[in-house]
Amino acid sequence: MTALRSHEFLFNLQMQERVPAVFWGARGLMRIASTALLLTASLLATLAAEGQWGPAAVSVGTTPDGRALPLTLRRLVDPSTRLVRGNEPIRFALHASIHFERLTDLFEHVDREAGRWQFKTPSERQAFGDGLLARGVESRIVSMESELPLEILLAHTRDDLERALTDLRLPAGPVMFDGRHWRLDPSTYRAAFHRVRERWRTSLNCWSAASSLAGRVLSNWYLIDEGITLFGGDYDSTEHFWQAVKYHPSVTVSDLDSLVAQAQGIDWAPWLASLERDQTFYFANAYALEFLKRNLRSDRLAFFRSELARLARPAERAREAQQRGGRKAGEPLRFTAFQEKLLWGDLADVLHLVVTLSGGAHTMSSPAATRLREALVAHGFDAITLAGYAAGRFPFLSSTFQELMFEIWKVKFLDIPRFGEVIRSTAGVRLDHFLDDGDSPDIPIPVYVEFLNRIRDIAIERAAARP
Repeated sequence: MTALRSHEFLFNLQMQERVPAVFWGARGLMRIASTALLLTASLLATLAAEGQWGPAAVSVGTTPDGRALPLTLRRLVDPSTRLVRGNEPIRFALHASIHFERLTDLFEHVDREAGRWQFKTPSERQAFGDGLLARGVESRIVSMESELPLEILLAHTRDDLERALTDLRLPAGPVMFDGRHWRLDPSTYRAAFHRVRERWRTSLNCWSAASSLAGRVLSNWYLIDEGITLFGGDYDSTEHFWQAVKYHPSVTVSDLDSLVAQAQGIDWAPWLASLERDQTFYFANAYALEFLKRNLRSDRLAFFRSELARLARPAERAREAQQRGGRKAGEPLRFTAFQEKLLWGDLADVLHLVVTLSGGAHTMSSPAATRLREALVAHGFDAITLAGYAAGRFPFLSSTFQELMFEIWKVKFLDIPRFGEVIRSTAGVRLDHFLDDGDSPDIPIPVYVEFLNRIRDIAIERAAARP
């Protein structure tokens, strides 16, 4: 249960109790007390379920008598620490898909990656490894599974952090980790933690499960229960629009099932390996390639087909299926924002990327793959089609598509007063976005963050200009 759902749970409980605003006499006081006890018990139960209280809390292990060892700043910076909730590890990642449990595991991976590629000089190889290390440390701390690591880091001063790192007794010599291809200098390890603290002590991570109200509202996943009209269609969130627009208006669910069925009959390994062998190409498209490697697996393709069959009708058009379809405020959603991303978004990204990345020097030699590419182009996966924007048709990987995000945010944050109030309330902090070192092929995170801060500035300027 997320923090938001916890608050909703308690609010609903209060509404069910129908506690009056004013209590009179002893009976009223008794009711106050009983309601407070009920709410307290419910809160503790909720926290326990979330792992914030009790045996399921985040820890680094247990004592011999079974008591949980809490996470501390000293333990957070220890590269051998493994975080757990209950019996499950809290993992972190590179590219949102290569997962680790300990920073020592990350060290080994960085060493392998540094040896995998060609570099002109040893210093370039070292810098490449240091960059991966910094991103991995940030993913460990800015976790999607628990906010406790970041909370502990930000609740301490820079000097506290330096003392914790010093208490590790990092080697006074030149290296902390000595691999075959990459070495970790203690000063580089220290700098990685200080970098994270400096970034996030003045930044707000805007995503759907943020602990902050503003962070959640500024996410594309945030439900707009009254709906939002974008380019002639009504949607339940900006996420619904963003994923729906990736489908040509004529593409049906039956078309998609046929395309994915074709993809299931293809051995993707040779083509993906050819993309990875091109070092310049890989470095420029690392997240997209890791994304394709994960989502062209047989189990993921089977998932797409089963979810389409379960949730949609063969004859309906994919873009229209993701619109509100007459849903009124307060009525159930057909697709949650999570389903929008995991089903519609990931599927569209796979199909667009197969077309986009198989052009030029990276054509597919398999006849079956060539036929699929031709079918994808025939069904509009060689571009985004949207009447009323730009020329009505533009590349999937393009600044034109990226700038569409800014256009839909103009509607959300400038035309809908309640969202304008929320984004203006964040003045003074940097709006940011970080999820397991992930990126997005359709709109890179730096572009997304720049647009988010820019729309906030415009919202503040317009409010100040009102009489």
